Amino acid sequence: MGIQEKKSELKDLKSVCKQVLESSGEYQEVEEQLKTLREKRKVIVKKAYEQCSGEMIKIEDLKIDIESDQEMLNDIAMTKYTKGETIEIKDKYDNEYEPVFTVKFKKAN
Repeated sequence: MGIQEKKSELKDLKSVCKQVLESSGEYQEVEEQLKTLREKRKVIVKKAYEQCSGEMIKIEDLKIDIESDQEMLNDIAMTKYTKGETIEIKDKYDNEYEPVFTVKFKKAN
C-alpha cells in the first residue's frame, strides 16, 4: 500500500470517528462547555495583556529577533554543510548541537 492510499484510509477512518463523536450527546455538551470556557479565557487573557502592553510589545520584538537569528543560523549551517565544513554549535553551557536536515514534499502546480 502506497503513501497516498494510506493517507486516504487515514482520512476515511478519522471521518468515521468524527461522525461517532458528533452523534454523542455527551460530546456535544462538553464541546459547548469548552466553547464557553474558551471565550471566557479570551476575555481574561485580553484584560491581562492590556495591563502589560509594554511587555507584550517586547515579547513580539523578541520573537521576531529569535526567528531572524534562527534563520541566519540555519543559513550559515547550510552554507557550511554544502562546502563540506564541520558544523559545530555550542550554547553558553558548552552543550553541543548538531544540525538536523529534513525534506518535505509539496504538490507541484
